[in-house]
Amino acid sequence: MTNSISLQVNGETQNCLSQTPLPLLLQQLGFNPRLVAVEYNGEILHRQFWEQTQVKSGDRLEVVTIVGGG
Repeated sequence: MTNSISLQVNGETQNCLSQTPLPLLLQQLGFNPRLVAVEYNGEILHRQFWEQTQVKSGDRLEVVTIVGGG
């Protein structure tokens, strides 16, 4: 029996282990957690809540990379 779940990240289905903390998921997907903003199930998730947020099956995340420029 597996404890793998499916969720949507930027419109694409991704799989991970249940109860994966958000920062770990971001790293597994190749994002630098220090350089992204996350919308979690339709709401911007403030960075102070990332560590305690464990993704669940069916969650929807939009991850936006912060880009500097001028």
